[in-house]
Amino acid sequence: MIPLAEVLAHPPATAQAAAISGEDLHALVRQLYPICRSITGDGVRQTLAVLQEYLPGLEVHEVPTGTPVLDWQVPREWNIRDAWIKDRRGERVVDFRQHNLHVLGYSVPVRGTFTLAELKKHLYTLPEQPHLIPYRTAYYAETWGFCLAHAQLEALHEPEYEVCIDSTLAAGALTYGELLLPGDTDEEVLISSHICHPSLANDNLSGIAVATFLARHLLGQPRRYSYRFVFAPGTIGAITWLSQNVGAVARIRHGLVLSLLGETGAFTFKKSRRGTAEIDRTVALALREAAAPHRVVDFEPYGYDERQYCSPGFNLPVGCLSRTPYGQFPEYHTSADDLDFVRPEALLDSLHLTQAVMHMLEANHRYQNLSPYGEPELGRRGLYAAVSGRPNAARAQLALLWVLNLSDGQHSLLDIAERAGLPFALLQHAAELLLAHDLLAPLAD
Repeated sequence: MIPLAEVLAHPPATAQAAAISGEDLHALVRQLYPICRSITGDGVRQTLAVLQEYLPGLEVHEVPTGTPVLDWQVPREWNIRDAWIKDRRGERVVDFRQHNLHVLGYSVPVRGTFTLAELKKHLYTLPEQPHLIPYRTAYYAETWGFCLAHAQLEALHEPEYEVCIDSTLAAGALTYGELLLPGDTDEEVLISSHICHPSLANDNLSGIAVATFLARHLLGQPRRYSYRFVFAPGTIGAITWLSQNVGAVARIRHGLVLSLLGETGAFTFKKSRRGTAEIDRTVALALREAAAPHRVVDFEPYGYDERQYCSPGFNLPVGCLSRTPYGQFPEYHTSADDLDFVRPEALLDSLHLTQAVMHMLEANHRYQNLSPYGEPELGRRGLYAAVSGRPNAARAQLALLWVLNLSDGQHSLLDIAERAGLPFALLQHAAELLLAHDLLAPLAD
């Protein structure tokens, strides 16, 4: 597949950006994959410590258990050291050390001997996918359990088994990471990614990796907007961040939740609750220009943390970018969502798309035509000659005319691109030429 950055005619502006490969993103996914994460605990801290190696400015925040956060409270902190089910020979037939999905997330500690009938009440499998381990959690119910392949369950025939879950559930904190990249203005673009899932590569180590490398890319760019990256546990993490950042919330002008960006399915963009926000239109335009298979779907109050940012009290312009949506691929929330499922080339294309969206947001200005009575003589100013040597010279000339005609102070470059059906980068170049020849004046946003 042609890299999206090339398709969108927006080559990387720095040598660092040009040098990034899909293997670089996949290496971060591989580094994070073994860590057992949940909505709280040391796994989240370990994950953020790794991200700080990539993003030294990333700040880690701890919000104590019991803190009121909107209509919720920060829960008790969960940590786990080991877990197993042993047969009569003392052999581990289910072993947390082999795969951290084997334990029901947030399981309370347990140690004892159980009959097979008693044990089965605490076992979770996927009969329709008998060789895969499911991912299950019990965040707000004091219980315990194991997840295992259905084939493993069918191999359990002994009357009793020894069980151990060496975990703690106690007062602690909820941990999230935040990186602010200041721009020329204090208006912000929010990029959010959930970090609560254990060894699931696409959901959501792929989103974490794309967000991390997007932040690294933006570090080397001039920025009109300020960019705020939030790495937080799903649902309760976003709710906690919102409750702790009322001032920042008021400055958010655009936002994206990044998730499920590592497999090779078509892109899916879920629009914000507003439906026609600039971020909704910009991502749709970027996908159209990329000529990549994609769907744009309307908002619904279910999914990832866009539903928190788009709750009616906030109603932020935040959409969700993914590839195949949650629950619509067989590997979803199973042990098959592994390092082989996530592809370096898919990660890189996802990064290129997010870079293109940020570039469009940065470059989307309104202009005033300074010669609005009739068409100005472009040939006399050498403007036709300036674009005649470009590929698709006729379209480049048409871009000049479209920018002039719709630069009435009311239309932005995004408006013009949507109406003219021309590439955003082509219209941006036309605007730069017209500015240089004093035919346009930039307007305050």
